[in-house]
Amino acid sequence: MNQDIFEIIDSTEAEDGAKVEVLQFANLAGSADVRTAENLFYANQSGMRLKMICITLRDSKARVEPGAMYYMKGRLEMKASSGGGILKGLSRKMLSGESYFVNEVHGTGEIYLEPTFGHFLLHRVEKSERALIVDKGLFFAGTSGLDISAAVQKNVSSALFGGEGLFQTQIKGQGIAVLYSPVPASEISKLNLNNEKLSIDGNFAHKRKEGITFRAEKAARAGFLRLFQEKDYCKPLREQGPFG
Repeated sequence: MNQDIFEIIDSTEAEDGAKVEVLQFANLAGSADVRTAENLFYANQSGMRLKMICITLRDSKARVEPGAMYYMKGRLEMKASSGGGILKGLSRKMLSGESYFVNEVHGTGEIYLEPTFGHFLLHRVEKSERALIVDKGLFFAGTSGLDISAAVQKNVSSALFGGEGLFQTQIKGQGIAVLYSPVPASEISKLNLNNEKLSIDGNFAHKRKEGITFRAEKAARAGFLRLFQEKDYCKPLREQGPFG
């Protein structure tokens, strides 16, 4: 790919040597379709930039969510895996409705993921930390060493009225998780909860650490407040989410 047409806006490296980069296109010249070209013109004028993920593997592997692949080059092989064994594959399919198999790319080379006008967060997951909980559909890809599973909501109110559904995605292990975000990282508020309660009016929480309880309560006006509370642990917990 011609590297003159994009810039690297974020980059990190995993323990196995895999490098994950967020590439941003400087400009989109146009399209053969007049309506698309018009939309691109206004997107450029408003400062929107097309972005995509590049994962460089060095005799390692990466997991890519179905539909996220753009193309890959090098000595790479795509393999279908149960993502942790038969029981985990069946659990993922029955509980969250996801596919039994997950896509894993093995070898040495470069993987490019589907471009988007949205944003990407590169989150480093450590074994020593509690699991990361994100909404379904936000996990885009990850390096080897990550364990991806379904997290079940622990109470009825959060499942029915919390706006997240019955299941969310749980990420633990050691590696780099690529998360999709509708807003850039600079516009996300990162809050620490220390035996406190956080109330959010709307579906604006992006991710949280395992151990923060979540439930929904009836608000004064129409709708439900989403309540996050540090209850099970004494040390400060981090809650991240775009609030505006």
